Formats: sequence, C-alpha cells, structure tokens
Amino acid sequence: MVRIPRVTALTVAGVVLASITGCSPQQDSTVAPAPATSASCVKEDLPTRTPGTLTIATDQPAYQPWFVDDKPDNGEGFEAAVAYAVAGKLGYTPAEVTWTRVKFDSAIAPGPKEFDFDINQFSITEERKQAVDFSAPYYLVRQTVIALKSSKIAGKTSLADLRGARLGAQVGTTSYQAITDVVAPTVKPQVYNSNDDAKKALQNGQLDGLVVDLPTAFQITSSEIEDAVVVGQLPQVGSPEAFGLLLDKNSPLTGCVSDAVGKLTNEGFFKQLEQRWLAEEAGAPELR
Repeated sequence: MVRIPRVTALTVAGVVLASITGCSPQQDSTVAPAPATSASCVKEDLPTRTPGTLTIATDQPAYQPWFVDDKPDNGEGFEAAVAYAVAGKLGYTPAEVTWTRVKFDSAIAPGPKEFDFDINQFSITEERKQAVDFSAPYYLVRQTVIALKSSKIAGKTSLADLRGARLGAQVGTTSYQAITDVVAPTVKPQVYNSNDDAKKALQNGQLDGLVVDLPTAFQITSSEIEDAVVVGQLPQVGSPEAFGLLLDKNSPLTGCVSDAVGKLTNEGFFKQLEQRWLAEEAGAPELR
C-alpha cells in the first residue's frame, strides 16, 4: 500500500518561500498557466472582504492529504500549502490569512460568498461556472474506485464489472458524476453528505465501492480503512478534470488569483507539492 508522507510545517513554509521568491526553476507542463490579468494585483488595491486580510475557506472536516489534523492554518497538506502560496503571491503573510469553514455544496451554490476564495478539491466544470468563478487549475485529477477486500468488485478490471455494483460518492462532487456518466451503473448510486458518511457505508457493507479522487483513495486505503483496496482509476472523458480555487461569481479577485496560480505553475511549485503530499499513481490501474 502507498502511504502519503508527512512533512513539517517548516518544510512546507520553505517550499512556499522558495516559490514566492522564484527559486524553483521547474516547469509544470501538465497545467496551462493562467493569462496575465490587466487589473491591479497590488495587495493594497485588492478588494478583499476585510482590508489587509485574505479570507480563505474550506470544508470541515478537512481531510488528509489535502490538510493535516483538520487544521488549515498549520500550513500542512497539499491544499493548505497551495492556499498559503497563493496568498504569498498576492502579498499576504501567513498572519494576514484567516480561515473560515464552508460546506462543499454551499460553496458551489449560487449566491454571495463569505470568503475571498475557497479551496476544497473543487473540480472545474462548465455547470459550476454558471454560479461561481474558478482560478486557473492547480491540480489535474482522476476519479478512483475503492472497495473492501471482501467486495465483489475487488480485483475487477473493467467498467462492465462495476455496472451491477452498489457505488456511492459525496453529494455534489465529480466523483458522483463519474459514477453516473462513466460507469453508468444499473443500480442507483448512493449519495452522502460527506466522505466520512460514505466511508462508513463502505465499511458497513452498504456499498460495494466508493468513488473518490486518486490521492484520497490512497489515503483511505493506506491509513484509514485497513481492509480497503484501490480497484482502479476511471477513464477520463473529454477534457482532463482539474481542481481550481473557487471565488464568488464575477469576483474582482479572480484575475489576480488566477495570475498567482499561473506563476506558481510556471515555477513548478505544484509539482513539488505533489511529490511531498500526494501518493504516486503506481498501483492504480485504469478501468476499461
């Protein structure tokens, strides 16, 4: 099983500092950089909710490997480090960042937001872009099926093997959409308010398989559910799925946040974080 390594907050801070000062020459070719914005991205000109402060949101609980110990402000975990790096590019120190908690489905719903941007494994979709803004992508993702070793789908290798299975995912996620659009099961898929609820259903035998993103799949199977295994990755359909920072619709910050993400992409910062926090994709075959 693959275990996701932990690093200290000091190490993450070092990586963030290196990216902010442009010390990393590595180029990330997997994510296209965002176009430069014409708006002023000087900190003093940014219309944040609280002047001089950047308010960042995420869900509660916030799961590993994206966050550690459900404490976004400790800077540990892939998305915590991304958030602080983007804040740094915008001119905010860690002390000038404040965190708030917003449920996933509330964040993607239409309406005013109580944050400057939200980071919570939000896949960028055309449907969601009708209600909210997204930054340039910071991570390309694959959806993955996990199951208990005793499940009838453990060891299966094709989508056809999954079509009669009881599958589930968190509400409002592209994991659920992948079940309906890619697997197209003959059994109605189950939907849950959180991944915790979905994991309990899997452990209790109410599901044959659970669909989550690849890093989360490795986290669950390596350290959360002892007898769980990765069945395989679901095929990409259309454009690669990507995570972006979520902002209010037509937010005046969108251009500057995208510009910050693009700069970090060019510096290879996200690739460095992937190597530290996200499991390698070996051992997760594609289901065909």
